[in-house]
Amino acid sequence: MATRYRFRVEAYERVFREVPHAELLGGEVYRMSPLGPKRFPMVLHLDHRLKEALGGKALVAVQSPLRLSEDSEPEPDLMVPKGPLERYGERLPLVEVADTSLAFDREVKPPLYAKAGVLEVWIVNLKEGVLEAYREPKGGFTGACASIAGKPPGLPRG
Repeated sequence: MATRYRFRVEAYERVFREVPHAELLGGEVYRMSPLGPKRFPMVLHLDHRLKEALGGKALVAVQSPLRLSEDSEPEPDLMVPKGPLERYGERLPLVEVADTSLAFDREVKPPLYAKAGVLEVWIVNLKEGVLEAYREPKGGFTGACASIAGKPPGLPRG
């Protein structure tokens, strides 16, 4: 039987600071897949497009730690903090770019985001070439989901 270890954010940051691609979710540490040949260009593209669309009125954070609670600190691919940086807890939206992590990004992270009060999560689904927008978090974003058909701009071919 495997042994599970539970962490709070402070201990996680101390122990796993040097471990690449690790996230603390619900007290458990997950080794996340690194940016691959499909995710990397999409994250760069979305970072550029969001900054361009926002015209300097807001910041765009790329793969930055986000303390949701005492036992969860994911690193969404992109987030747009709302308001002054020191109050970045009021944020919208969070963006996850998903290829091999699609099921995980749909099932594990959204309930944690909803519980923390995040109002909107976008999942750029590289497998199906769609953008999924999840809103109205009621017990884990069950309220509304919209898939936008077609390839998002800049989606790598093939």
